[in-house]
Amino acid sequence: MALNTRGWEALLRLRFADRAGRTRVVARERRGPLALQRPFYPEGSVCHAYLLHPPGGVVGSDSLDIRLHVEAGAQALVTTPGATKFYRSGGRLATQVQTLSVEAGGLLEWLPQENIFFPDAQARVETRVELAAGGRFIGWDIQCLGRPVIDEAFDKGEVNALTRVAIDGRLLLVDQMRTRGRDLVDAPAGMRSCPMQATMLIIDGEAPEHSRETLLAQVRDALARAATGIEAGATCVDGIVVVRLLGLRTEPMLRVLSEVWARARPLVAGREAVAPRIWAT
Repeated sequence: MALNTRGWEALLRLRFADRAGRTRVVARERRGPLALQRPFYPEGSVCHAYLLHPPGGVVGSDSLDIRLHVEAGAQALVTTPGATKFYRSGGRLATQVQTLSVEAGGLLEWLPQENIFFPDAQARVETRVELAAGGRFIGWDIQCLGRPVIDEAFDKGEVNALTRVAIDGRLLLVDQMRTRGRDLVDAPAGMRSCPMQATMLIIDGEAPEHSRETLLAQVRDALARAATGIEAGATCVDGIVVVRLLGLRTEPMLRVLSEVWARARPLVAGREAVAPRIWAT
């Protein structure tokens, strides 16, 4: 593992499969500063996995490649112990690509902490959700422009955050957040002076249409109860329930997302939400 003039090139590839009624990490490939903490099983059969990035931040020319695959019958919940920080990059591009694939009958819950983009960061973050028909997915990405907790605005730099969702190879959703400096934050049709944006996706490939309508109603009710001081909305696009949030601080955003997850999980996974232990530390 060595740092070259192009920055860190890191890869973490994990494969989850059901083995004797419990989801296990059955294949693992690692290169560079990405790692997996020992899996936890607070729910018995569900694998809770924590992704680690020991350097603590991403700088210009760094490249992070995360690939997760969930086999049929397996259920994995993946999160991070803290925010991913994209530091000032001096004009060099930092990239993070996460490819999340699920087979029919599998379930992946992708629940990372937020991405924080420091002023003068040049960053591209791409999330690729690739499901087989009958695969299930609950996941979110949270983007924070600048450091609002210390009133530091993202007044310089460029961020391109892109999410793509495909089912059986058919592209169904493309969601993009792109800004130079404060352009998107200040735009009335953009982030409306909010430095934080979150998108949550809920996909139940096994559910009939009436069940999706029930799921959407539950999500909207959770937003109505929890999203105080946060701009929030939910819709259904080609069978994908899409939740969008705009806010000012991390904690309220995570609280709302967690509430939506707690409502959606019993309908999608058939079990109550059990928060990862690391969220309490």
